[in-house]
Amino acid sequence: MKILLVSTEVNPYSKSGGLGDVAGSLPKALRDRGVDMRVVLPKYKTIPEKFLKDTKNVTNFTVHLSWRAQKADIYALDAHGDGDSVYFIENDFYFSRDNYYGYGDDFERFAFFTKAAVEMLSRIDFQADVVHFNDWHTGLGPTYLRDVYRGFTYYSNMRSLFTIHNLHYQGVFGRDILWAVGLNDGYFAGGDLEFYGNISYLKAGIVHADAVSTVSTTYAQEIQTPSYGYGMDGLLRQRAATGQIYGITNGIDIEDNDPASDPRIFVNFDANSLEKKCENKYRLQEQLGLIVGDRPMFSMITRLVEQKGLDILSVIMEELLSLDVQMVILGTGEGRYESLFKHYAWRYPDKVSANICFDTTLAQRIYAASDVFLMPSVYEPCGLGQLFAMRYGAVPIVRKTGGLADTVFHFDREKGTGNGFAFEDFVASGLMWAIRQAIELYDTPHWEVLVKNAINGKFSWHHAAGEYINMYKEISEK
Repeated sequence: MKILLVSTEVNPYSKSGGLGDVAGSLPKALRDRGVDMRVVLPKYKTIPEKFLKDTKNVTNFTVHLSWRAQKADIYALDAHGDGDSVYFIENDFYFSRDNYYGYGDDFERFAFFTKAAVEMLSRIDFQADVVHFNDWHTGLGPTYLRDVYRGFTYYSNMRSLFTIHNLHYQGVFGRDILWAVGLNDGYFAGGDLEFYGNISYLKAGIVHADAVSTVSTTYAQEIQTPSYGYGMDGLLRQRAATGQIYGITNGIDIEDNDPASDPRIFVNFDANSLEKKCENKYRLQEQLGLIVGDRPMFSMITRLVEQKGLDILSVIMEELLSLDVQMVILGTGEGRYESLFKHYAWRYPDKVSANICFDTTLAQRIYAASDVFLMPSVYEPCGLGQLFAMRYGAVPIVRKTGGLADTVFHFDREKGTGNGFAFEDFVASGLMWAIRQAIELYDTPHWEVLVKNAINGKFSWHHAAGEYINMYKEISEK
């Protein structure tokens, strides 16, 4: 089976969130299962040179978007020692910039990237069974494949999959940009891309892909409701009625995220040496200027945005910090949330550490050191933070939604089952209830059982990879 995964982020080359993690680890798991899985991403200026030094230029061609013609240089990398598996599309006009996103011509940048990714297939002679597009940035991919390329014999049997990693981000632009990306107004008038008077790249992917998937089983159901559908729920229900929506819960790379061997943490440990996890806490307390001692350490590693449940956390911060606990925050985002945590770090310097930055090494150290990991999300398509946290023995507290509901199960102290704490309604009292449950069990024999349940969980891509293979087969045979 031959699959091309098209993504604007692929870890370790480029990453700003969960999309990069998935696009980096899923192909590795599938190649281990015998799938000829290739990945293509933009050749951003910010990609470290160490990843590019072994690449080779394999082809170049011109991509036409309306009147504009832009050159695409394709570089290939043998990332796994078994042949070319990663491709970079170079175009300095679009990608030689300081950031991945946030530019006025993002609609054109990613239309170019997506069209170039499809065009590349014939140029490198990789006749994919399924082209797997990811999130709104590549939403025009199924459109280009269906309406521009499928008329050519080389592409006639290729099928497309569009994965929604977060439905909230929809790639909405004005109607007038259609001509600039090589499409015509019929896509608006006919309704395929029209979205409340504008056009949506996400909608293009949903409408034109041969199948649609999401990153957890619960989220696949949630997005078909008005509460979570963000205006797309009716369309998604139509696709689901014909069996064309799949929900597969993400995994993580357990080799790169192994507390027994991770070189980024202070002290390596596993489920049978949890006393060494405490050493990580003491060392992190020293690094961050917190009082060193054995008290519950709560943490959040997240984008500081409304989706992550920070509004209900802000309501209980005073009550939480009145207890004998510490809190460590890592992330960037909206100014109001950054200021919130900076304020509490100023008021409680021995209890709160607010790290308003992006630091992968510090993230691993926080996972390894903290006792409790907070994810009180409004919604969460899958969430990887809770998986990383459990892998490092940090017990998650989550709201029961999306992938959090599929991966975190409330601890039952009588049966000794469960790997975290989950509350139902998005209210501050529910979050505080779960926090008090955790504090009540801390320093009891139940806590070690709970931590071992978390750290011994099944986090790898092994099961999900099998589901992806079955899904690809179903799509390619349609």
